[in-house]
Amino acid sequence: MNRLTFDIDPIIAGQRRLSAEQALELYHNASLHDLGRWANAVSQRLHPQETRTYVIDRNINYTNVCTAKCTFCAFRRDHEDQDSYTLDHHQIDEKIRELVSIGGTQILMQGGMNDRLPIEYYEDLLRYIKSTFPTIHIHAFSPPEFAEFERFFNMDARDILRRFKAAGLDTIPGGGGEIFAPRVRRRIGIGKCSGDDWLRIMRIAHEEGMNTSCTMLIGHIEFIRERIEHMLALRDMQDYALSLDTGPLASPTCSLNEFFDDNPLVQRYPGVFAKSPPPKDRQQAPGSYTAFIHWPFQRENTPLGRAKEWDEQTYGPFDDSTNDDILRGRVVRMAGADEYLRMLAIARLFLDNIPNLQSSWVTMGPKIGQLALFFGANDMGSVMMEENVVSAAGTTFKLNEREICRLIRDAGWIPAQRDQYYNILHRHDGPGSPDLRPLEHPPIREVHKRDAQYIGAAPGLDDDDQGVKLQLPILGSE
Repeated sequence: MNRLTFDIDPIIAGQRRLSAEQALELYHNASLHDLGRWANAVSQRLHPQETRTYVIDRNINYTNVCTAKCTFCAFRRDHEDQDSYTLDHHQIDEKIRELVSIGGTQILMQGGMNDRLPIEYYEDLLRYIKSTFPTIHIHAFSPPEFAEFERFFNMDARDILRRFKAAGLDTIPGGGGEIFAPRVRRRIGIGKCSGDDWLRIMRIAHEEGMNTSCTMLIGHIEFIRERIEHMLALRDMQDYALSLDTGPLASPTCSLNEFFDDNPLVQRYPGVFAKSPPPKDRQQAPGSYTAFIHWPFQRENTPLGRAKEWDEQTYGPFDDSTNDDILRGRVVRMAGADEYLRMLAIARLFLDNIPNLQSSWVTMGPKIGQLALFFGANDMGSVMMEENVVSAAGTTFKLNEREICRLIRDAGWIPAQRDQYYNILHRHDGPGSPDLRPLEHPPIREVHKRDAQYIGAAPGLDDDDQGVKLQLPILGSE
């Protein structure tokens, strides 16, 4: 381990880029401890402030009806299923009012891809939310949804996005990224848009002045190099977004033909530019990816979860395998805490143009989520008072604002509530902070008295033996 063929120091200092080949070398040859140390150094360079942040939002899944049949999903339903649903304005109104009551600032609104909802459903819903809750930020509709909207409404995604933006849409979440490799998406994302279309939708959003986030799902049938290729595509398209004000398209003399002929990104990702050509009359500042989030596949209750677990003795090496079961997606290589943290650290070293990395405590739990702050993450994500998609696959971790603040403070930073643009709303460094304020009714474990002076045995001990008493006097018994 740690026998690298390149100098890591200029990459940590931001003087040189980590190549895809070097990222793969880090994965195979660097120790987890060194990866964490290097990624933390980059995070401290990019975010030297003494705060680490979180947001209070609510996941609103407006429908669970979906035309896609992703094998990793336990949430989707067909129209005829008894538990299929589509929320109306009143139901969504109630959810947002509950969010506002706890100091929430935004909603993350995504759904299945419901082919029976007209475009007016979305426009009316956005206008209703914006007029009723003008301070709530609407972070909604992932790229796969927009790709299906194109088919449902027979419109280009740019025209749909402009109509949604006029109705109140603020930013677009990065859901549905999974892994861009066609080999993987054909197996796990049946009926979902291609990786090129995912990137195209985000390109349009950035050209239209909208910020977005980006994601990656690991720990299923993907090879390690496909994870790196996924992050490379995100980094390349972020370069494109950041160049919109200074690159060829910013010049009034540059024609679209010249742009397509001369731009290496167009040659590298032809499918991303095959439709929805960049506008020449762009009026607003471009958007970009503000954050990257990755998490491991959760197998419970999913079709893919029934696949066999990989072991090298039975199936041979996983990466670039020629084994038919691996190639056909019949075998999964799950990702635990070590794998999650390793990829987080590599992401921080590799994604040098994406400012924020979020911890995925929702799938990894609070302690690994806290540890992620030392492996490149600078943000704890959302308090998330509601979540339905990941929890449908068996993940049940939940944290309130007090607990998230405590995790950040115990890790050595000052917790701070932010908005979607990573502006600090509340810095919690006083006695009134959520984690420092005494609880009015602190939780107390119920115990039973053995007699006037002693309580019974602790949970897990045999309490039937009347000769055994826990030698702890009850407070106030003397």
